[in-house]
Amino acid sequence: MGKVIAVCRSEEKGTQKTNVHEAEFIRDWGMKGDAHAGKWHRQISLLSYDKIEAFRARGAEVEDGAFGENLVVEGIDFAALPVGTRFQCNDVILELTQIGKECHSGCAIFKKMGECIMPREGVFTRVLHGGVIREGDELTVMEDVK
Repeated sequence: MGKVIAVCRSEEKGTQKTNVHEAEFIRDWGMKGDAHAGKWHRQISLLSYDKIEAFRARGAEVEDGAFGENLVVEGIDFAALPVGTRFQCNDVILELTQIGKECHSGCAIFKKMGECIMPREGVFTRVLHGGVIREGDELTVMEDVK
């Protein structure tokens, strides 16, 4: 079980996301108003708060959303979970579709720190069921239904 620490969005691709504290998640689309929403497999990105804090402890000065993540969640190691894992937060159901990604060229974090955690720690999901997620909400890993 995890706790949502930040809900982040950007209106334009290639810009840092900012914490908007709550957002509407739309089935088969993503976060309402987010530049990366659309009919594809990377509708919502998640990053573990614990991994961000460890990176900050090494001297990185990063705000929530700096890695392009939509949700910052404490208590879940997303990169350790298999593709297909489902998460639930309120009415929202997300399905893990990709672990990590190639860092885009010119990443300010990589230039300053010599590394970026999103390529290995960030995960991507698609929205199976919509609803609203707010800071402080509980996000759970769903049990397989067989």
